[in-house]
Amino acid sequence: MLKLDRTDKQILQLMQENARISNLELADSIGLSPTPCSRRVKRLEESGIIDKHVTLLKSAKLGLNLTAMIGISMDRHTPERFEKFEASITALPEVLECLIVTGQSADFLLKVVVRDMQHYEQFLLGHITKLEGVTGVHSSFVLREVVKKTALPLD
Repeated sequence: MLKLDRTDKQILQLMQENARISNLELADSIGLSPTPCSRRVKRLEESGIIDKHVTLLKSAKLGLNLTAMIGISMDRHTPERFEKFEASITALPEVLECLIVTGQSADFLLKVVVRDMQHYEQFLLGHITKLEGVTGVHSSFVLREVVKKTALPLD
């Protein structure tokens, strides 16, 4: 694991806030010249700490007005069953996150975004319930987002 100093953490914090920040702006913000700053960013990328650069979109502006959290129970807890489910769920664009969880009646927890309840019903009945091994589905719907972050704590 790469040892992070204060400057690395500053770089990461600024890049989490604005992935489009130029190297010149980044270097100026942390008090480095552009070349060493660029080298640090490259090192953070190569180490895997910086996974990728993305653009975050507002789902409502795209007509995706319903977010569901779906607990999925599986019939068997075998590596083959889980691998097949994971491969199938990865192909569905509505699925934003898929987590294997413990301490609940569900084996997987999905975060899904769709247009509306009709779209959700089509997604659920047309895809999720047809997946091999799925024995239970429990859906909860997001009423309002209270906290939505993408930045990891660096302290």
